[in-house]
Amino acid sequence: MNNSTGVISSTLVSIGTDLGHTSLTILDKSLITSATSFFALIASPIMGCLADTLGRKRVILIASTLFVAGALWQAFAQNVWEMIAGRSIVGLAVGSASFVVPLYIAELAPGEARGRLVTIASLFITGGQVVAYIVGWLFSQQLHGWRWMVGLGAVPAAIQLVILVFMPETPRWLIKSGRNDEAEVVLKSVYGNGKGMDALVRDVLQRVEREDREERVAAAGRLGSTVSTKGFSRFFRLGDSMTELFRVSGNRRALTIACMLQGFQQLCGFNVLMYFSGTIFALVGFTSPTLTSLSIAVTNFLFTMAAFYMIDRVGRRWILLYSVPIMVLGLAACAVSFYFLDLSSALASQNEAIKRRQLVAVTSTERPSESRTWPMLILIAMVVYVASYAIGMGNVPWQQSELFPLSVRAAGSSLATMTNWTSNTLVGLTFLPMMECLTPTGTFAVYSGVCVACWACTWRYYPETAGLELEDVGGLLKDGWGVREGDVLWEERRRRRAG
Repeated sequence: MNNSTGVISSTLVSIGTDLGHTSLTILDKSLITSATSFFALIASPIMGCLADTLGRKRVILIASTLFVAGALWQAFAQNVWEMIAGRSIVGLAVGSASFVVPLYIAELAPGEARGRLVTIASLFITGGQVVAYIVGWLFSQQLHGWRWMVGLGAVPAAIQLVILVFMPETPRWLIKSGRNDEAEVVLKSVYGNGKGMDALVRDVLQRVEREDREERVAAAGRLGSTVSTKGFSRFFRLGDSMTELFRVSGNRRALTIACMLQGFQQLCGFNVLMYFSGTIFALVGFTSPTLTSLSIAVTNFLFTMAAFYMIDRVGRRWILLYSVPIMVLGLAACAVSFYFLDLSSALASQNEAIKRRQLVAVTSTERPSESRTWPMLILIAMVVYVASYAIGMGNVPWQQSELFPLSVRAAGSSLATMTNWTSNTLVGLTFLPMMECLTPTGTFAVYSGVCVACWACTWRYYPETAGLELEDVGGLLKDGWGVREGDVLWEERRRRRAG
């Protein structure tokens, strides 16, 4: 994922005439860029079905194979349509991996460490984005350097592919498939052989088996099934999973929370900075907008490391309630700073460049002489916003798997991830028109308002789930949103740790 989002802007600039007799048109660039998001959107629900039938591990293997194939396809592309095809293959990989990797980790991890282990996936993604920016900068001036930019994405995917061969399947899926003995072996490898670990493994095993059995019986009754429940969960059809997801009130609440968080994660405007930070910094007069953009990626990585430390100690709900107001302040400061900048000449230069279909950077020499205070305040405000995002919204929504019971976990996670990619596409398509119609001040004010709505919805609907085993989370959402009950359980867990 890091290669597909971090390298593409440098790649488009560096391609030149390598994919034809003329430079890429605006339409070419749009198709190459949007192909990944579109096919990621398509892949999510399809892989949700396969994750139930084939297993979580096999879907990750498929995603890794697609990553390798897509990266190499792009590297050897000879025309625009071959490049679009390669980006589409990468999109299938991104859509698969973005939901199944957190799902795999969540089902494998102990409850007290689940948040940190899922956050590790985000940590590697953000670190990879930093590397991708650096790779893009290093190869941007090399002849055909863009082929190395996209082709090197195959390396980490190939390494992951080899490592995964030796990794176990998740114990939850094994129990769902009737392979309880294998599940017990995996649980013992996760929890270890220390004092009391055998009893803990048996307890987890029994709870998962009980949840699986009760869900299969209840689902068979609701669906009017006449077949034996033996093997029912192993070949749980996608249509039945979706029926269960929307028919059961607790599942609907879980899906609402997961989709809400994934939607807000993108609609708050973060990926605007990942995709258009260079454009923004050029607009306000920075002479090295690409290098300035690197500060955004580095901030995202460093504060994702902070999230790794905090997410199981502060809690999912509370880390959002603490961090989202800082996002609001950062975006509001951007809006105010833009108000005091005269961008008319810069916007005119940019519009003229678009008309000529050229990439023209608006540098400080093209801007009227004015104070550097407001551009620096914009940079500081964006860094503050990105830091608070990385601590909370950048990671918490990917804890989505823990909200769903075993029978609909893959289906629910895939729909929530589809919401993420839909919102991602919407933000990418609307940012530049919003900048023109609403002005930069209005655009960042809208994103600030979205963050206010995010905070209110989190306060009202999102219960604390940190430290709970997956089989216990469903109890919070069974008869309501479980916010009060989750806070009570969280305080009890904190007192036990302190004692």
